[in-house]
Amino acid sequence: MLNWSEISTVLLDMDGTILDLHFDNQFWLVHLPKRYSEYANISFEQAQEKLHSHYERVAGTIAWYCLDYWQEQTQLPITTLKREIQHLIRLREDAVDFLNALRETGREVVLVTNAHPDSLSLKVERTQLDQYFDSLYSTHEFGATKESQLLWQRLQQKHPFTLENTLFVDDSLPVLNSAKKYGIKHLLAIANPDSQQAERNITEYQSITDYRVLLEEIRNTPVSK
Repeated sequence: MLNWSEISTVLLDMDGTILDLHFDNQFWLVHLPKRYSEYANISFEQAQEKLHSHYERVAGTIAWYCLDYWQEQTQLPITTLKREIQHLIRLREDAVDFLNALRETGREVVLVTNAHPDSLSLKVERTQLDQYFDSLYSTHEFGATKESQLLWQRLQQKHPFTLENTLFVDDSLPVLNSAKKYGIKHLLAIANPDSQQAERNITEYQSITDYRVLLEEIRNTPVSK
């Protein structure tokens, strides 16, 4: 599926790729509308509709991923509300074996998430995912999202990587399209980001639903020093 003899750096998304996306979907589509309906004294359905149309207006921008922005827009303590359902934050069940295999074979493993730094901190606190990575980056520190070519330019300046020897894994097709446009050679899509939803049929990129299908090939192809 992937030519592991060419891959020495692995850039990984977080939500839906390493973590189960169920937490995020539950928060943005159910929990926040519930709390917003209580605050604004409107029905849950009205709150859902209002927030969803707002989500669509800013999708793919820094604002969409910015907890400060949503706190300002809703007048609600977003990080506090996230903690109300933090028990849903969990690693994908296939993630740890995959991450360990990458590290054991000498590959550099880098997290690149559009998540706000406060969201990243909460998820690290809940899962200790940082122990599996060489570096962790929130795109907020670069002032651009992965949907933008500017992010890849700024990331590569700060953390040099070779396009031909890098694998990028994400569950978002617009983000994968952006990485492809930038020239990252090896790309992989996650077809089942949310454990509570059906897997998606992805034809634009190679895709998987379980990292464990990759383990033998990864371990058989360590990075030569």
